[in-house]
Amino acid sequence: MVFGGIPQEGDEETPVFVISVAAQLAGMHAQTLRTYDRQGLVSPGRTAGGGRRYSMRDIALLREVQRLSQEDGVNLAGIKRIIELENQVDALRARITELTEELAAAYVAAEQATAAAHASYRRDLVPLNQQTAMVVWRPKRR
Repeated sequence: MVFGGIPQEGDEETPVFVISVAAQLAGMHAQTLRTYDRQGLVSPGRTAGGGRRYSMRDIALLREVQRLSQEDGVNLAGIKRIIELENQVDALRARITELTEELAAAYVAAEQATAAAHASYRRDLVPLNQQTAMVVWRPKRR
């Protein structure tokens, strides 16, 4: 939900800001935002008419690009690579979370299958402890 032109918490992906407002919020000139868009550094959403619309996430990314450029001296190609790698790390973290959840579900399913198998045992069978040894006695033949 948008309140007063600013997205509410948890809604940082909604593109709502026109380029002039986004430039002001990011502390840079609108032409700089256009350049970053052309170079693929920050790609805002688009309206049906093709106008750029920036989200709070885009504003934060613009500020990070500016910080990397001005404070750390990273060129735009380096910044683009950093952004790509950070996006890749985020995607990999999400995939790890998915796989961890799948693995947990598989463990639960295995435990349920084991419990079902144990429940189906005949009651006259007694499981032996792993440390129990069985000795077969055979009398000597005469």
